[in-house]
Amino acid sequence: MKINRLLFVIIGSLFFSSLSAQNNNLLSGSTPKKRIIHVDYNNIRGSFNPMFKECIGAGRANEGLRADWQQQLAIVKKECDFKYIRMHGLLTDDMGIYKEDSKGNPEFNYQYVDLLYDYILSIGMKPFVEIGFMPSALASGDQTIFWWKGNVTPPKDYNKWENLIRNLTQHFTNRYGADEVKTWNFEVWNEPNLTPGFWTGTQEEYFKLYKHTVNAVKSVNKEYKIGGPASAGAAWVPEMISFCEKNNVPIDFITTHSYGVKEGYLDENGTHGTILDDDKWSVTKDVFNSRRQIGSSSMNTLGLHYTEWSSSYTPSDPFHDSYHSTAYILEKIKQIGDAANSMSYWVFTDIFEEAGPRFTPFHGGFGLLNYQGIKKPAFYSYSFLNKLGETELLNSDSSSFVCKNSKGDIQLLFWDFTYTLPDSVNNQVYYIRDLPPTSKGKLKIELSGIPKGKYQLEIYKVGYKVNDPYTSYLSMGKPAQLTREQTVRLKNESNGLPVLKEGVKINSSGIFSKEMDIRENDVFLINLIKQ
Repeated sequence: MKINRLLFVIIGSLFFSSLSAQNNNLLSGSTPKKRIIHVDYNNIRGSFNPMFKECIGAGRANEGLRADWQQQLAIVKKECDFKYIRMHGLLTDDMGIYKEDSKGNPEFNYQYVDLLYDYILSIGMKPFVEIGFMPSALASGDQTIFWWKGNVTPPKDYNKWENLIRNLTQHFTNRYGADEVKTWNFEVWNEPNLTPGFWTGTQEEYFKLYKHTVNAVKSVNKEYKIGGPASAGAAWVPEMISFCEKNNVPIDFITTHSYGVKEGYLDENGTHGTILDDDKWSVTKDVFNSRRQIGSSSMNTLGLHYTEWSSSYTPSDPFHDSYHSTAYILEKIKQIGDAANSMSYWVFTDIFEEAGPRFTPFHGGFGLLNYQGIKKPAFYSYSFLNKLGETELLNSDSSSFVCKNSKGDIQLLFWDFTYTLPDSVNNQVYYIRDLPPTSKGKLKIELSGIPKGKYQLEIYKVGYKVNDPYTSYLSMGKPAQLTREQTVRLKNESNGLPVLKEGVKINSSGIFSKEMDIRENDVFLINLIKQ
């Protein structure tokens, strides 16, 4: 009790001292320190790392046969330029890949897979091949996950499993050519450490599955790339490396996952509540730790792919729809830097049926676009990043990127991420509200060394009521179904067009300077286009 009273006295003293200092500042007319981004056009950091667009997630393979899914993927490819796509359920029964005849002989069918992969390749993307789940004819049990019933049991016969994977890999080779398939990545299963949810076997049984899968893939072509353990929560990385080393099993890269919540669990309907982690280094610290684990191992050159990441691991989390998500994504990408070879955001579309078809247009889905193809704020994290030039400039500001391209254009992407979730309130209660932001004061941009000439200035923005369809949806009364007119309105209000365009002349001083107001969780992209 004495300790508690002492702490109370100390905390109270600090609080009132702080309050007194604030009052003194107000009385003296002082203002908070202005944020300044000062960058020299000629001071180069190096090539801009595009790891953020190496891969994007999708729900399950069968959803990829839908016309609206394919239309949305074409949009994110065009505007965000993702290179690979990863999804669950390639081998589940709704893809019609495997069955056995009355004598137990295998029968293979790749017609659905061909339709899906042909489309992915036709728009300039490649598959990040997640190998799973178990075809029921090959399963050792009947345990499933999700509305679409992905079987999560080990194979009843590992030799038959290996034969299936070999046959599938050979089919890919015959259809697309070895040179193409060499550019793909194969990943064994999904989150086998979450038992019995995604895997009813043990860690030892997963490693057995991995070994047989690697043998199958490498038997077709030793240069095909494969990895794992595709674990939840950045788990099993040292164990995976140790198993492969001790048993002389090939592995080309590590895959794992991380989500930015501190409370909650796999919760398809979002009824138990998730809480956004207030740790500034959430997600990022997992990536750093995985990189350290690889670096301290005997296989220290392995690549690291985070094949799932997001703010939350439930498809019923309204943070996914909030304008706050844009700055959150950018903050993590900036923090992670070169620590990962790819960070695959989970996922590109709300056409995602782990909990079955969703009943409202904004339900906290993972996607960058909703069912109707309305671009959610998170979409612009990747669209804006994709507008940045190939050369990054030195920049001491921790919440911005400044780049240039070979044409002499300059891009500044900057944001404020402020954690506003109150204590004892979960995401499902807080982020469904109208959330007007507080001002963060002035931000000054100072660019020097710019070549003299005329430029077109474009300013893009995401924030409260700017490319913020969820807040507009609230103002409509949250209709359970959108009319055509409402859909058009929301698309128009979230079209990502510049909020300002004007001509700018840079004189012989080479200086561009601009002061702007910035609010909590605002995101700006400034583009100076050489004329």
